[in-house]
Amino acid sequence: MICNRIRVSDFRNIAKADVAFSEGVNLLVGKNAQGKTNLLEAIFYASVGKSFRTSADEEMIRFGAELFEVSLDFADSVREQNLTVRLLKGKRRRIEHNKVRLSKVSDALGLFRTVLFCPEHLSIVKDGPGERRNFLDVAISQLYPAYLQSLQRYNKALKQRNQLLRDAEEDPQTFRGTADLWSAELAREAAIISGYRARYCKQLDPAVRQIFAEMTEGGEVPELAYESSLHLDPEVLEDAAATEQAYLEKLTNNHEREIAAGTTLWGIHKDDIRMDLNQKPARMFASQGQQRSMALAIKLAEGNICESICHEMPAYLLDDVFSELDAARRNYLAEKIKGRQVIITTCEENLPAAGSIIRVENGQYLQ
Repeated sequence: MICNRIRVSDFRNIAKADVAFSEGVNLLVGKNAQGKTNLLEAIFYASVGKSFRTSADEEMIRFGAELFEVSLDFADSVREQNLTVRLLKGKRRRIEHNKVRLSKVSDALGLFRTVLFCPEHLSIVKDGPGERRNFLDVAISQLYPAYLQSLQRYNKALKQRNQLLRDAEEDPQTFRGTADLWSAELAREAAIISGYRARYCKQLDPAVRQIFAEMTEGGEVPELAYESSLHLDPEVLEDAAATEQAYLEKLTNNHEREIAAGTTLWGIHKDDIRMDLNQKPARMFASQGQQRSMALAIKLAEGNICESICHEMPAYLLDDVFSELDAARRNYLAEKIKGRQVIITTCEENLPAAGSIIRVENGQYLQ
């Protein structure tokens, strides 16, 4: 997939921009706080329907403006297409694909696929489980839009069930009358989501091993596996019926514990990816350099999996990553992104991946 052009208005510090990209490596070069990452954020937002910097969409509307618009021209192996996203303050965003309005965000997912790698991802190995779950959610949603739909239903049911648990002592009748309904819905969606995640991690593990071996000349061995809050074997997680039953039993037989805690104690919102290096937890025992190598391998593996499933290379968005890597990893990354479309933000021009250069200054993009 190739991002040919992006037109942006009133997004962050960008009043108006019209930027064309080459099919190879594109460098967004400029000093800090000039708008390099803002343009990358606009591309990512059009791709997955969310920002990687904020959960509040209105924060992206330029100060003093009432709405922002991002219009992305891209091409896959079949045709040229367009995705346009508009957000007016206080209103729902409007998404159009080839000038046809889409009713749901999930309808846009998978149309233009991206792999984002930013400094925060360098700590994906050592940070908490929420970071790893977010990585899975973004990666899988672009491959299977039905996954996002299931995740949205799960989060809605979880919110309702948690409220019931908090109110159970004051309103036991409502809890007894509705808790099992929400538990059943939660179990059903959890089985679907954990199945997708387990299968994805099954593909991720060998891909990361191969990339890590290339970086370290085979001297170290990583291992990744999906871990559910029920401690079910990954093979079991691929059986939706068995997983749903296991969740349902847990959610219906432990009401007292959950009422005391005031929250749902089991579910995919508690799951994680186990990441080991040389048979030891990488979060605790790997050096900073080893953790960075594993994070880099995970993001490159994400792109490889996307390509193998969809038969299209995703576009790679690299936000100031080269400054965080040592020379060996910089050179390795530069080699791996050859032949792909990559858009890189950087303060440097002399990168090993140097290609088309777009200079950025105060929200202006000079080509």
